Amino acid sequence: MKTEDEVEKLEKIIGQLKGAHGEISILAKKSPADSLNAFKLTLINNVIKASNEVLGEKYKPFEHFDQFETDDLPSNSDVTMILAQYMEEAERYRSDNVVYDQYTGWSYRINGKASGVRSGPPSKIGRK
Repeated sequence: MKTEDEVEKLEKIIGQLKGAHGEISILAKKSPADSLNAFKLTLINNVIKASNEVLGEKYKPFEHFDQFETDDLPSNSDVTMILAQYMEEAERYRSDNVVYDQYTGWSYRINGKASGVRSGPPSKIGRK
């Protein structure tokens, strides 16, 4: 990561992905084959678009997937599966960009150095 703005964008999409996944998971447990409505699909596609921009090609979960087709509404379970993959890659990206300092704890690596932007410990170890 090069700037604190990149960290903020990553933290935002992680929150959006977790929130969307949680909500759609509830629907998927109840009615996995039901289609998502157009309003929710628009919101999900916006989160996926922002995720693709932040994650870049290296961390994008699927090379040929950019968003869901609006003409063919996906099922709740399809959306849940895709969001889970995006969550995994967002966490891998975050984990690859945090470092530990014995005095300050975990923080994001910005321009190759520990920054003042605090983070939790990585959940994906040894990936870099």
